[in-house]
Amino acid sequence: MYKAIFIDIDDTLLDYIPCCREAFDAAIGELKIKNEELKITQSEDDLFRLFFEISGRLFSEAKRGLHTVAEVMELYPAEFIEKSGLANERAEEMTDVFKHAFRAAWGNTHTLVPGAQEALEALQRKGYRLFAASNSFGHLQRSRLQHAGILHYFEDTYISMDIGYDKPDVRFYEEALRRCGLAANEVIMVGDSMTTDIIGAQQAGLDAIYFNRRNEPLASHLSSLAVIGSLAELEACVEVEEQRRNCRGHQ
Repeated sequence: MYKAIFIDIDDTLLDYIPCCREAFDAAIGELKIKNEELKITQSEDDLFRLFFEISGRLFSEAKRGLHTVAEVMELYPAEFIEKSGLANERAEEMTDVFKHAFRAAWGNTHTLVPGAQEALEALQRKGYRLFAASNSFGHLQRSRLQHAGILHYFEDTYISMDIGYDKPDVRFYEEALRRCGLAANEVIMVGDSMTTDIIGAQQAGLDAIYFNRRNEPLASHLSSLAVIGSLAELEACVEVEEQRRNCRGHQ
């Protein structure tokens, strides 16, 4: 039996897109307050699509090691202000306002992925030690889990800005294992990112469960990977993986 489960936060427990839109709207609102002469010629839907494309691209590049997560947090507000047409002679100031307003609002966003609380309850009832494992600012992610009413399920939170390394760096997982006092074969990782959650965890020696909530096609070489399409499947999948691990151990 696994002793613990590491669980990603965004798009695994908390629904990233509505959370992102909520924080974005708050940041745009703060820009309007700080600059009464601000002229917005695009719809806020169009602005959000631009913002989401920029942040998504930069975070994808971070997964490939081109940036750190901390660098991305600085890069995407500046690029958004520049490309949105909102920049003027006060561009640097506006970037700073947007960045801080977005982060402040992000710490309050807490839309749950369907079944998240029920899955955590079931896993805790089974006796697993639960740990959140995420790339972001620690205080913001803990605030979001608190607002969502699920922070109490976690024995600890392992967040990249606190750990000192970003997923998928194996050092993130090694430090998380050191902090909880467990070996890699005693822990299974659950997450929605093939790169940061699955491949990163496996490279560190952990088993992993891929939460494919958007039903993305999988390459044929991943046919043996544990996959769930909803969090309602998680408890049963963990049990199946325990059985598979035990079989491998007896071969």
